[in-house]
Amino acid sequence: MELIGSTLTATYARPKTSHFLPAISTMASSYRNTQPALAMNPSANLWRTNSYFKSNGSVPTSSSLQRDNLDLVRAKTMFYPSNRTALNTRYTPDDWYKSNISNYRESESSRKSAERLRRDTIRLMQDKEQLTRRTQDTTSKNIGERLNDIVFWRSELSHEIDNMVTEIAALNEVKRRLERALAETQGPFQVSQECLYHREKRMSIDLVHDDVEKDLIKEVEVIKSCQERMRRHLDRAIAQLASNRAAQHELERDMSDKVSAQRIDDRCHHLRNTSDGIGYYRGIERLDPSLSLPDSWSKFTDDNILHSQSQRAASHKLRDEIEILLNTTSNEMWNQFNNVNVAFTNRISETADAKNSLQTHLAKTLQEIFQTEMLIETLKKALRDKECPLKVAQTRLEERTRRPNVELCRDNPHHRLVSEVREIEDTIHKLQERLMEAENTLQILVKTKVTLEHDLSVKANSLFLDQEKCMSMRKSFPSMPRLVGYT
Repeated sequence: MELIGSTLTATYARPKTSHFLPAISTMASSYRNTQPALAMNPSANLWRTNSYFKSNGSVPTSSSLQRDNLDLVRAKTMFYPSNRTALNTRYTPDDWYKSNISNYRESESSRKSAERLRRDTIRLMQDKEQLTRRTQDTTSKNIGERLNDIVFWRSELSHEIDNMVTEIAALNEVKRRLERALAETQGPFQVSQECLYHREKRMSIDLVHDDVEKDLIKEVEVIKSCQERMRRHLDRAIAQLASNRAAQHELERDMSDKVSAQRIDDRCHHLRNTSDGIGYYRGIERLDPSLSLPDSWSKFTDDNILHSQSQRAASHKLRDEIEILLNTTSNEMWNQFNNVNVAFTNRISETADAKNSLQTHLAKTLQEIFQTEMLIETLKKALRDKECPLKVAQTRLEERTRRPNVELCRDNPHHRLVSEVREIEDTIHKLQERLMEAENTLQILVKTKVTLEHDLSVKANSLFLDQEKCMSMRKSFPSMPRLVGYT
């Protein structure tokens, strides 16, 4: 039985006899009308001798009587002059030979024509089969090349998306630092104003326009200038974040389209003549003028990547400017603060050092909390990634249980699948244990963070009390890390 879509090959059976001529019995149909002719002319064979039709002692039958009558008719035709005119209507021996030769030639010509048609048809079918296979191979090769192009652009998009996500996170962090730094400037500004207000309470000769007052007025101007520059850069950071997210959205949408196209082309690349799900779709080969071209297709992705790169460059430049601004403003405010506050007690210095140390530990703890949270997310993703391989292995085992009769064999694939399921389940168990350890560690870190923040607030309150008690309100000025945006 030939499969659908395969080339049908003709088979020819050679006759079992030693020659190709038909048997005599197969040609009996050409002599069926001889007896009626003899019946119409019973004297046709009268000229033959009786010994020709004589049987070996047998009784004459009706057929032998008809042959005798035919011989009598022929004898009368041959020997009676009045009946010899019937011989003129017969064919000559040359006509008989020519007729045979003509039949031979016609038979040979028809056989050669049929044989030529058969050879040409077989060759045509073979050529078309080869052409169809070459065309299908070329199409598969083209789809494979297209898959390579999609994989290349997908990798480029993935790389650019990762870079953009990293850049957005970095810009978000700088923006948060800028917001924190801007919020931190409000305290020194109020302290400076409070100091000016308190100094307005001076009485008598002490109410002078001295250097401290001049520095306080200058400090208020410096803080106002820093706040204005921070607000401008904060607005720019918000706008740049919107542009970055828009570029990321375009990249992710293009990436999603590439993933879908790769999945479809990969399925088409693996289609074969014996695959399931193939069918006729009439008119599907018509060209759609609205479809994109390879140049426009690659240019679209390239433009998205270039646009994203330009936005990343602008974002990186803005981050550098914000970093410089934070450092500059913090230095300006801190220098002016030091110019105003020239006297510090040992106790206030020790409290400030402890506060800075706690802030450093808190920053490290926050960083460790962030890394632990990232580890937890990574473990959760690893657990999700193990679901599909486990499903595949279990599905293979379940499908193989449907093998009929003796085919339901515990072969090497079965043992390997069972081992694979157990390995994946063991991996999931270990990952779950590690996830629980990471979550416990995160709780400990959060508890440590709360403890550090509480201790930091205690130190800040102690410092505030020392400043209030000691009339040194200036010592509540934020530290350098807080002015830069770190907590």
